[in-house]
Amino acid sequence: MTVVVTDKNVSKRMKGNKSKGTKPEILLRKVLTNKGIKGYRICYTDIIGKPDIVFIKKRIAVFVHGCFWHSCPSCNLKVPNKNNEFWLKKLTGNKNRDKIVLDTLETAGWTVVTVWECKLKNNPEEEVNRIGSLILQK
Repeated sequence: MTVVVTDKNVSKRMKGNKSKGTKPEILLRKVLTNKGIKGYRICYTDIIGKPDIVFIKKRIAVFVHGCFWHSCPSCNLKVPNKNNEFWLKKLTGNKNRDKIVLDTLETAGWTVVTVWECKLKNNPEEEVNRIGSLILQK
């Protein structure tokens, strides 16, 4: 999907969005480490979807989703008015891809955890406890 960006400021901001090593991911990893939860790999590329954190032996894949980019159901953020058609297509495509990845991983026997940016900001301990309890169950 290619879009011609005429506004230099928008172009600069969009290029600044990272796909890995984001602030929410780093926060999650710090809290995991502080809780003594080890043994994970980051940005694991050997399975579909490239999860942000993977516990290979436990077959747990953790995705840290940004609320805007993955259409968080709690935040219900608005689609930008400018270039609305592009954004609708982009965000819908992201949601559809996330669903395909989730279904494929679960079918292959993986436990998939989605950590939303807003939940992580508000209560990182709760998100880590959720992951920790899954690790203990397996």
